[in-house]
Amino acid sequence: MTTDPNPAVAELLGRSNRLGADPRNTNYAGGNTSAKGTDLDPATGAPVELLWVKGSGGDLGTLREGGLAVLRLDRLRALVDVYPGVEREDEMVAAFDYCLHGRGGAAPSIDTAMHGLIDAAHVDHLHPDSGIAFAAAADGEELTRRCFGDRVAWVPWRRPGFQLGLDMAAVRRDRPDAIGAILGGHGITAWADTSDECEANSREIIGTAERFIADHGRPDPFGARIPGYAALPDGERRARAAALLPVLRGLASTDRPMVGHYTDAEVVLDFLERSDHLRLAALGTSCPDHFLRTKVSPLVLDLAPSVPLDETVARLRELHEAYRADYAAYYERHATPDSPAMRGADPAIVLVPGVGMFSFGATKQTARVAGEFFVNAMNVMRGAEALSTYAPIPEAEKFRIEYWALEEAKLRRLPAPKPLASRVAFVTGGGSGIGRAIAHRLAAEGACVVVADIDPASAAQMSRSA
Repeated sequence: MTTDPNPAVAELLGRSNRLGADPRNTNYAGGNTSAKGTDLDPATGAPVELLWVKGSGGDLGTLREGGLAVLRLDRLRALVDVYPGVEREDEMVAAFDYCLHGRGGAAPSIDTAMHGLIDAAHVDHLHPDSGIAFAAAADGEELTRRCFGDRVAWVPWRRPGFQLGLDMAAVRRDRPDAIGAILGGHGITAWADTSDECEANSREIIGTAERFIADHGRPDPFGARIPGYAALPDGERRARAAALLPVLRGLASTDRPMVGHYTDAEVVLDFLERSDHLRLAALGTSCPDHFLRTKVSPLVLDLAPSVPLDETVARLRELHEAYRADYAAYYERHATPDSPAMRGADPAIVLVPGVGMFSFGATKQTARVAGEFFVNAMNVMRGAEALSTYAPIPEAEKFRIEYWALEEAKLRRLPAPKPLASRVAFVTGGGSGIGRAIAHRLAAEGACVVVADIDPASAAQMSRSA
C-alpha cells in the first residue's frame, strides 16, 4: 500500500494554488477546483474512480491535500437516480457522506455535485470580478454571447446545489465545444480533460471578460463626481477615520462584539465620490460568497466629508438605527418557520465618503475579508455598469443564501471562539520582558493586540512574532 500522492492530486493542488494566488481570479476562500482520476481501493486492491474536490471553507491559494474531499465517482453519480427534486435538493448534501472514500479530508461543499457530474477530468469554479460583472449585468446572457460567442455558455441564476450540478452537466453534454460557462448572479466554471488546459480555460474566460469590459465599457460607470465628496487629504482623512472607528465599532457591536478594519483604497474613495454610489450600494452585493460576509447591503453615510465630526457622528447613529430596523424587516419579510434565528442586525460594512470603508467581523481576519469582499463587489458593479446595468439576484434569493440551513451548518463547524476573541488589548512596554509575555498571552487567547514601547524596533519585532 503506497502513501505517495496521486498525480491528479499534485496537479490539482498546483493549479488551485496558482489560481488562488491572484485576486483577479477569485476572492479569499471562494470558488473550488477538482480533479477526477483512478486510485487503488485499499480494501480490495482494485482500481476505483475518484473525485478530489476542494472542501467546504478552504482557500484555493493555500489549499493542501488535507483540504480536499475525496469521493467515489460511481456512488456520487448514482445519486442522480435518487435525487428527489429541486424542492428537496438540500437533502443531497448529507448523501455526499455516503460517497466518501476513506477517512479524513474536508467536508464536501455544496458545489460538489457540479464537479462530480460535469463530464470532464478537471473543473474550476471561480469568482472573478470580471466574470461576475457579466453574471450580475441586466443583459448578462447577451453580453456573454457578444464577448465569447459559442466558446462560453450562459447559465441563468440557480442557487448552488445538486440541481445546478445537473444543469451544468447538461451544458457540458449539449455544448461540447464550450470551455466553460458564466453562471448568472454567481461566477464562472471552466473544464477540460487536463489540468493545464482547465487552468488555461479559466484564465481565458477571466482575461477575455476583463478585456471586453476595458474595450467596450463606458469610462465613468459610477457617474459624475459629486462636488465636495472628494477624498480628504491624507493626514486629515486618517485623523477622521481614527475619530470615527471607535464610534462605528461600538455601533457595529450592538448585538455582539466586533473587530474593525479600515481601508482608504483608491477604488473605495472613487466609488464614494460618484453620483451613483448610493443607488448601487443600496442594491448590495451579488455573488453568494460576498454577501455572506458583507450582509446584503452596507450602511452609507449621506454627508460630505467636510461636515463637522459631531454632526457626522450624530447622523451615523441615526443611520445605524434605521439600518437595524431595515435589516429586521428584511429578515421578517423572508424568514420561514425553519429559518435560523437572525444573526444580528448591525452592518458589516460602513462607507464614509471622503474617508473610506470600515468593515467588521468577529476577528481581525473576518473583518478584513469582509472589506475585501466589498471591494470585489465594487469592482463587479463597475464592470456591470460599464457594459449594462448592475442587477444582482433578487432580495429573496439573497435571504435564501444568507439564512440557508447548509450555511448555518458550516458556521456551526467553525472552531469555538477563543476567550478574548473580538477584544482589543493595548500593551505598553510590550516589546520585551513582562510586557512581551503579556502580549503573547493575550494574542494566544484570541485578542487583537496593540504593542507600544519606547523602543519602536522592539515593538515592531514583537508584533511580527505574535
